[in-house]
Amino acid sequence: MVQSAFDYYRGKASVSLCSMTIHRPDWERTITLKAWTLGQSESLFRITEPPKDKMNGTLKKGREMWIYNPKVNRVIKLPPSMMSQAWMGSDFSNNDLAKSDSLIKDYDHTLLKTLDRQGKKVYVIKSVPKPQAPVIWGMQILHIREDLIFLREEFYDEDHELVKALDFSRIEMVGKKLFPLSMRMQKAGEDNKQSYTQVEYLKLQFKDTLPARIFTVLNLKNPRQ
Repeated sequence: MVQSAFDYYRGKASVSLCSMTIHRPDWERTITLKAWTLGQSESLFRITEPPKDKMNGTLKKGREMWIYNPKVNRVIKLPPSMMSQAWMGSDFSNNDLAKSDSLIKDYDHTLLKTLDRQGKKVYVIKSVPKPQAPVIWGMQILHIREDLIFLREEFYDEDHELVKALDFSRIEMVGKKLFPLSMRMQKAGEDNKQSYTQVEYLKLQFKDTLPARIFTVLNLKNPRQ
């Protein structure tokens, strides 16, 4: 079920335009970015607004990630130790940015219970890391609707304390399939009720494939897409 939901979410390939709003009790910041995905593990993100952040980019291929800063005209490959750090000051980590196939490869999954929500079954699944898996979470709890749509993803530390949760909403038809067009990542705890990161899809198109050259370090630095 998790594999099927993941495949449904990623699709074969996609191109999208998103807004990402980082909300804090005393300030708020919104960036716009374009994203390309291919298969289960290749993603490219490029900021288009605001002007001061324009052309900042992130490329992810499997477990490897590179970032490009146009101000210094430099590409940096992130070491594994930086994958859990916040992306652009948001509540998404570098690793969260692209929902990668780590959820499939690095975790074992167990069905905890089945809920009913608005007439549809929702499967609550516990995902625990495989031995020696290179992951930072001690456990994840997934809420997946019977039609393979992710509704919620909870992230727990090694002591199984909730750290943050990702909620999916605004489920609408995109092409020929239903898809959640809003996501909110929020850290756990009373102190974080007014802090979250909201992502809204402004445009989204699923495709059968995309050119492999899009997902290269060369294109990250000198974009042709």
